Amino acid sequence: MRILVTGASGFAGSLLVPRLLCTGHAVRALGRDPARVSAALAASAASSTSLMSSSSSASTPDDALNLSTEVEILRGDALSGVGLAAALAGVDVAYYLIHSMERPADDSVPFDERDRIAARNFADAAAHAGVARIVYLGGLLPREGAASRHLASRDEVERILLSAVPDSLALRASIVIGARSRSFRFLVHLVERLPVLTLPAWRSFRTAPIDERDVVEMLAAAATLPAALADRSAVAGRSHIAGRGPITGRPSTTEHAPSAERSFDIGGPDVLTYGEMISRIAELMLVRRPVLGFGINVTPVAARVAAAIASEDPDLILPLMESLHGDLLPRDSTTAELFDVRLHSFDAAVEHALRAWEESEPLSAR
Repeated sequence: MRILVTGASGFAGSLLVPRLLCTGHAVRALGRDPARVSAALAASAASSTSLMSSSSSASTPDDALNLSTEVEILRGDALSGVGLAAALAGVDVAYYLIHSMERPADDSVPFDERDRIAARNFADAAAHAGVARIVYLGGLLPREGAASRHLASRDEVERILLSAVPDSLALRASIVIGARSRSFRFLVHLVERLPVLTLPAWRSFRTAPIDERDVVEMLAAAATLPAALADRSAVAGRSHIAGRGPITGRPSTTEHAPSAERSFDIGGPDVLTYGEMISRIAELMLVRRPVLGFGINVTPVAARVAAAIASEDPDLILPLMESLHGDLLPRDSTTAELFDVRLHSFDAAVEHALRAWEESEPLSAR
């Protein structure tokens, strides 16, 4: 099977590419900067060894390192549409692992509008190329209340992609635990740099963080998940998406109502509050950090302060923290079984991520 992975220089994409190669697929990787893609794939090769060892279909570690050099790397940009037609030509399955939250050189266009434009460009190009399936990694949606701007944009992108190619699938995750995960790194930097963890009211909200290894396994399995299984799962879970309105903005020429929504919520086996997550990370880092909570959320101010402490971009942290106004939990606990993935515990995920982190850079708190 010929597969295209967009966002191949990113956290999930750089881990997924060698995993797919070791399963025997022919893989193309698309990025705005091919040199950056090559560097990211090289950096993830060692981490991929432990990912692939958990799969019965995986090759040996030595094979993995050799296979990771066989990917076809192409230059392209979903936002402008440049390179999409060439990248999608002859492709059976295309992974869409792109988001536009980080500030571009021209930040006059809001991130959600950039997300919308890029998704429509990709959807139109994939449909025109005859791609059989798009696989998208998005975010969990709240069960109650309105979604934040960040999560609403992820939802809109999902609907654009699934409408363009009817056999497409979307996986929705909350916090992914991995050495290169921006969300996880943000939490680790807070633990490292704050002698007292002062957390707003969102510390009591719950989520189901998931190990990067489990996300990659589910993404890889999504390429070949039989359509009948996807349909049956989606029909059984349709109640949680009933009543969603039309996509806002200019309709795409490829959009139509899909026969069944194919969205799969994914999460780890442990449901934790954000406060419990941060405390467990501190314990696993072998550092003592008392937690001081206060009862209000001052998101704009807190996000900028937290971003400065963690040396992160405020334009990335603010949308993430705006999503923390309630629980973000999977609606279905059977997705891992459907994709034949055995989930890692939260502690195992953090320990794995910290080990991988320390292979490339020191953790100052340890």
